[in-house]
Amino acid sequence: MSDPAPPLEGFSVEPFAFEGREYPVYWGGAGPGVVVVHEIPGITPAVAAFARRVIAEGFTVAMPSLFGTPGKALSAGYAVGQMAMSCVRREFHVLAARGSSPVTHYLRALCRETHRRCGGPGVGAIGMCLTGNFALSMMVDESVMAPVLSQPSLPFGLTPAKRRGLHVSDADLAVVKRRAAAGCGVLALRFTHDKLVPAARFETLRRELGAGVETIEIDSGPGNPHGIPRVAHSVVTNDLVDEAGHPTRAALERVLALFRERLK
Repeated sequence: MSDPAPPLEGFSVEPFAFEGREYPVYWGGAGPGVVVVHEIPGITPAVAAFARRVIAEGFTVAMPSLFGTPGKALSAGYAVGQMAMSCVRREFHVLAARGSSPVTHYLRALCRETHRRCGGPGVGAIGMCLTGNFALSMMVDESVMAPVLSQPSLPFGLTPAKRRGLHVSDADLAVVKRRAAAGCGVLALRFTHDKLVPAARFETLRRELGAGVETIEIDSGPGNPHGIPRVAHSVVTNDLVDEAGHPTRAALERVLALFRERLK
């Protein structure tokens, strides 16, 4: 990490390294820890706003910057550029249906470090979009007590097998199933017509984890009562409508409730 990380209001930033990988991590708040893993194209203002919402609930947020420029606003060109870069980086295996991206080992270490700093029964972990499935691999570490998959988009659904895939190895999935059955259940969120997050992937989650997964699928089909567009993707950030009674607001509140239930 050669250049200093840009500041984000309300956060301090410091590097965290593990097994040769180093990224800037933004820290904020106080209380039990929640690791927030941003979506494409990076820590946008909407992702930072979600992290501040978690902080306001009485948690410490640890938010690594894996790609993109922290604080830079979302745009189509920015998103496409970062997606293309992520596809060729060794840390991310975007087509692996039954294998985890190598960067998840770094994220597990960050979860352990967050737990060490913050104490409590464990930490929460949320991944979004390209990082959404990472929360499954992260919960292999015993420190993770509240895993959330928000619009988990890997592997890219180029074939039926990839549309069903969970982007986790068979060995890791066995641990996930054991932990979920023992009470560390998973929360997963998607919009129903999101082509990046196929319904088949959520069917796999329910088949593999049974009662150990809670799924929230928000209607984004034609004529849906809330006028949610078919292209809606980011449940708790860019496509959040922060109004009482809106299903995205209800999904956000369920995420925060899960963190309170498991970590406080």
